[in-house]
This record gives sequence, C-alpha cells and structure tokens, in this order.
Amino acid sequence: MSIHKLKQRALQNADVKSEYDKLESEFNLIDQLLTMRTKAGLTQEQVADKMHTQKSNVSRLEKGNSNPSWSTLIKYAHACGFELTLKAQKIQ
Repeated sequence: MSIHKLKQRALQNADVKSEYDKLESEFNLIDQLLTMRTKAGLTQEQVADKMHTQKSNVSRLEKGNSNPSWSTLIKYAHACGFELTLKAQKIQ
C-alpha cells in the first residue's frame, strides 16, 4: 500500500482526521522548508554551514522535531536564498 493510500485510509477515521487537522499548519511549514531547500539545490549540510549550525539541527527542523524561533526560521530561509514572511488568517 502506498503512503498516499495509507494516509487517505487513516483520515477516514474521525479522530485521526481531527488530530491531523490540528497539525496542518505545522505540516505546511515543514513542506515549505523542504521546498525552499530543494529549490535552492542544497543539502542539509550546506544549509547548516550557511546557518553556522550542525546538520542534525537542520534535520530536526525539517522533521518538525523542534520548536524553532522566528530567528532560526529566517536564518534557514536566508540560507536557502528565500525571504520569510508571516501571514495571519482569521480562524473561522
């Protein structure tokens, strides 16, 4: 079974869907980080060098295993050649 089909199947469960929805903004952030690095054509190690940190810190950031500061997110974006902005949306 593919990961996509497994995800679809899991999201049919109301409890799983509810928890997934709570984490959607975090998943989007991780996706944006990976997209920036991929578009820049950089490895985690290269980003880490530009940020003056260790590859393991970049890995944790990209896996969502950290609670990064705004400053860290800006450093990551700049290391990848991007500008980071914050967009606020009213919760419905």
